[in-house]
Amino acid sequence: MAIIAILAAVLIAMYNGLIRLKNRVSEAFSDMDVQMKRRYDLIPNLVETVKGYATHEQATLEKVVAARNSAMSAHKSGSVTEQIQAENALSSTLKSIFALSENYPDLKASQNFLELQRELTDTEDKIMASRRFYNSNVRDFNTKLQVFPTNIFGKMLGFLTQPYFELADAKERETVQVKF
Repeated sequence: MAIIAILAAVLIAMYNGLIRLKNRVSEAFSDMDVQMKRRYDLIPNLVETVKGYATHEQATLEKVVAARNSAMSAHKSGSVTEQIQAENALSSTLKSIFALSENYPDLKASQNFLELQRELTDTEDKIMASRRFYNSNVRDFNTKLQVFPTNIFGKMLGFLTQPYFELADAKERETVQVKF
């Protein structure tokens, strides 16, 4: 009877630990989601400001808007993996808008653009911090799920490893270059 009680206590402790870590992963993703929503709200203002100065850069602006819309719909109906891919694409296209400002002195001097750029940069910094927080919680959860004896019981209870928020490919690590 004592062995059954000890085994039950161990199982309960493992289950509660997995639930606690799973909830921390969900919380971390939610925090990141809030920052990404803030970025979605800032992008249309930034695009409109750039449009006034760089009218012949329509293709770049359309890519940014399309990436924003894709990321927003991935958050509404996509899996975590689809959301990660859409966010990575959006981050990549945003770099091109900031690179454009280097070629337009009037745009660089625009107070509205500078303020939007500052806010978006601040938001990007918060998103990076949120991603690190999310990834550390995913690491803790996945580690707990993969170590013995939790790996046996975790899978039986239906817990699955969570994906890290990573850059999709090496292209996103490159510096954006604007060419005319």
